[in-house]
Amino acid sequence: MKRVFSLFLTLIAFSVACKKIGTPTQEQPATPSVTQQQGLITWSPDFPSANDTIVITFDASKGNKELSNVAGDVYIYSGVVTDQSNGGWKYVKYDWSVAAPAAAKAKALGNNKFSISFVPRSFYNVPQGEKILKLAVLFRNADGSKVARNADGSDMFIPVYDHTQLNLRFTNPEFEPKFNPVPVGVNASAIGDEVNISAISSQAANLTLMLNGVTFASAANATTISGKAKITVGGPQLIKVVANNSVEQSFLLTGIVEVADPPAGAKDGVTFINNGTSAIFKLYAPGKQNLFVIGDFNNWQPDPKGFMKRSLDGNIWWIQIDGLDPNKEYAYQYLVNGSLKIADPYCEKILDPDNDQYINASTYPNLKAYPTGKTTGIVSVMQGNPASYVWQVLNFTRPQKQNLVIYELHMRDFMAAHNYKTLEDTLSYLSRLGVNAIELMPVNEFEGNSSWGYNPDFYFSPDKYYGTKNELKALIDKCHQKGMAVVLDMVLNHSFGQSPMVQLYFENDKPAANSPWFNQQATHPYSVGYDFNHESQATKYFCKNVMRFWMQEYKIDGYRFDLSKGFTQKNSGDDVNAWSQYDASRIAIWKDYNNFIKTVDNNNFYVILEHFAEDREEQELSAEGMMLWNNLNASMNQATMGYSDGSDLSRGFYSAHGFTQPYNLVTYIESHDEERLMFKNIQYGNASGSYSVKDEATALNRQKMAAAFLFAMPGPKMIWQFGELGYDISIEQNGRTGEKPILWNYRNDPGRVALYNVFAKMASLKKNNEVFATTNFQYDLSGKTKSIKLTGTNSNVVVVGNFDVVPQEVKIPFPASGTWYDCLNGNAAITVSGNYAATLQPGEYHLFSSSILN
Repeated sequence: MKRVFSLFLTLIAFSVACKKIGTPTQEQPATPSVTQQQGLITWSPDFPSANDTIVITFDASKGNKELSNVAGDVYIYSGVVTDQSNGGWKYVKYDWSVAAPAAAKAKALGNNKFSISFVPRSFYNVPQGEKILKLAVLFRNADGSKVARNADGSDMFIPVYDHTQLNLRFTNPEFEPKFNPVPVGVNASAIGDEVNISAISSQAANLTLMLNGVTFASAANATTISGKAKITVGGPQLIKVVANNSVEQSFLLTGIVEVADPPAGAKDGVTFINNGTSAIFKLYAPGKQNLFVIGDFNNWQPDPKGFMKRSLDGNIWWIQIDGLDPNKEYAYQYLVNGSLKIADPYCEKILDPDNDQYINASTYPNLKAYPTGKTTGIVSVMQGNPASYVWQVLNFTRPQKQNLVIYELHMRDFMAAHNYKTLEDTLSYLSRLGVNAIELMPVNEFEGNSSWGYNPDFYFSPDKYYGTKNELKALIDKCHQKGMAVVLDMVLNHSFGQSPMVQLYFENDKPAANSPWFNQQATHPYSVGYDFNHESQATKYFCKNVMRFWMQEYKIDGYRFDLSKGFTQKNSGDDVNAWSQYDASRIAIWKDYNNFIKTVDNNNFYVILEHFAEDREEQELSAEGMMLWNNLNASMNQATMGYSDGSDLSRGFYSAHGFTQPYNLVTYIESHDEERLMFKNIQYGNASGSYSVKDEATALNRQKMAAAFLFAMPGPKMIWQFGELGYDISIEQNGRTGEKPILWNYRNDPGRVALYNVFAKMASLKKNNEVFATTNFQYDLSGKTKSIKLTGTNSNVVVVGNFDVVPQEVKIPFPASGTWYDCLNGNAAITVSGNYAATLQPGEYHLFSSSILN
């Protein structure tokens, strides 16, 4: 049975009306909007000029429908695109924040329709010498709380024509009025379907309608033409209207999608074959109607060669593109359902039109230019034969957990140059400090340039703001040469709006209900961005691919998983206590991920969780070999400021958490997310008489005591950047995540250098002496004076300190009588007979050992 499809086919705007075929003019931009009399926006005359009275009719029941059946008046909010506006809005009629003026009020026609009329040049007050190319149009209610747009949320545009030119546009099928229209419908379902096509011209002309180069309708000396295009083959169909054999406009009708599974071995993203001269593109996008791959290889046009095939199960879209130069970088995107342009979620490099311009050439040399004027939004980059990196260290032996001294740093706030090469040159500083593992805050692509990185979008692409991928590899290689492991801060709790995975399934300002990856609403407090559903198989598959990629491609040694407690579908709303309670489903998720990681690399790979759940849950995770972040910031800062309330340091010991495995607690007194101890010491420190913690020298000495106690606790330790120099700038300066002063000049301050030396000494003692990894210990850490006793095989250690601001007497039973050595004071010897008794001055501390330690 013959079927006629008039409005229900996917259409892709493909070329333009112009004076001569293939030669666009300024008056007739490269991809003008086309519409139909029953569309979201219609207008008269059919080809309005800048000086015509244009009547715009808006149907609120179409597009995003935000004003459908709205109560109250409707107003136009509008500007123009001119030959001098670089594509942006200009001469906007009124400020959004103010009440809409009466001149912008649309007339209610009933049945959800509204109209307004004006002369563009005078309405917007555009100077005579400036050409108006488009009207930029939104409709809103009086206060702007409801705004009508295209169905995908984009702004609406009406083309403005030059009456001296012969112009064409389609009137059927219906196009939404977009800047570069790529309308959305559904596919033709079978060979033999017919599509109703109509077009109009601004002047009488000989008109022809063509399907794939074959004429199916013609009209002589006419201004209108109609016909039926019969689908005879699968794949996209090129529909064209031609006037006088010199002016044309065309679009692609997607037609019938070929169903076939991708070739065996084709991976997610791009797989190069034939020595890099061919590429197979593969995207997981279930439920979508049609996809094109567009890019440098097809002049960014949705042509038949880029029309993607769909797998038998309907979930995978793929296509093979041939004739590539393997030594050339190609930018590309996916065009989804004719309207959405996204970059490849699996790409290893992106180009960002808004942020790349601020990346210094010394950080990222020879960065490929963005294809301005050919597409919009973030694009992916691929290359068949990219420059390779030759690894120098192939079998790195990672430090044992009990010996870990981790240094957490943020590329932006650690070095003014904020690049991998400069950090590589800085490793000697960290090596002298005793660091044997570097934890990098997120380095995969995130929104903007200046960020902490917890707003990720692309999980396989190193952020170009920090340098090239090979420079990152060189940094990791150099770390390994110096005996340092590299831990990446991995953010898989959420993603942000530039993520193509978010954009693929998004409506009403949140992930759509059919998103394979994201919850519509986060299931826990403290959520940012869009929340991953880690019980979804699609999410598990994606996250495991991310984990494997960095392990294999970059030879990293561990992950610190941000907000790991958020990996749950148990909805706790805004209740933090409920969120922290034992969650068996969350534990199962983490056991699954941890076991997967072991299948990739079971050679002491570090899995570190920022969890902070109840002890019972963390005990179970620890028993599986996972490591837990352990925050002593608040209690240690109370102690360093000289206050006893809240200063109990007992939670620095794994036994206080009920762990059976001793080395799965990563304890720190500062991290990226905590206030700096020195800042609070100086601002809020306690005082008694002439002794004041607010004094800088006093505060620095108390930080030495903090370091001694921190490192004396068995298990891995973490230092936040510049904590070893007493960094005293508040975390809130310039906003919590804002840029902070980089104060390498602290190395010229003797008091701060002395603090650095204590950190370095404690790190050395920890790594070189088994007693600091003992499981035989005692501690008294709740009072104003605090002590730790460590009993080892070859030596014993006692740490004692007075955190008060007045002298305190201490009397501590030592493990054995005899000669003990003060390790932090030149190994000065003391004789102990049973008990150590002394009056400790405020801030005085000692680390005694029964033998001289290296």
